[in-house]
Amino acid sequence: MTLDVLSSRSGVAKGIISKVENFRVTPSLPSIVNIAAALKIPLTELFKGLDKAAETCVVRKSEIKHIERNEEDSNIEYYDLANPRPNRRMDPLELIIPPGGGRTTAMTHEGEEFLRVLEGQVTIHLNDEEHLLGSGDSIYFDAEIPHNVTNDGKIEARVLCVFLAR
Repeated sequence: MTLDVLSSRSGVAKGIISKVENFRVTPSLPSIVNIAAALKIPLTELFKGLDKAAETCVVRKSEIKHIERNEEDSNIEYYDLANPRPNRRMDPLELIIPPGGGRTTAMTHEGEEFLRVLEGQVTIHLNDEEHLLGSGDSIYFDAEIPHNVTNDGKIEARVLCVFLAR
């Protein structure tokens, strides 16, 4: 079921559902009830396994989860590389940025961020600074600094991104 369908059926905003799904926010009880009803599952099913934080989380290539994001100013594709692990402090993601694409406006969030370009090249915009990074290059910064990433190249860029919450 897509985020659009679940949002429509539950009455919970698509952005909130995405953040709940990725353990970025804790939903209200009414939202949880509405989501369970929309999924046609018992409420207890939503909490299954959350009390057990696995020490190890292996994610096979076939299990990598595409994250739907409702963002008008970005055409970046996000893939969660640790989706089965709840209550994690780091969010490792793979970003696929099409040629000429990326995020058009800067954003901020709590924590720190690490990016490593796996293929292609990207420009990281931090306040008034621009950092052109090619394959193998990396950058680590305070995520509360307004930032965005663009791909001004002619080929798709693949970037490893790790968010660390404070």
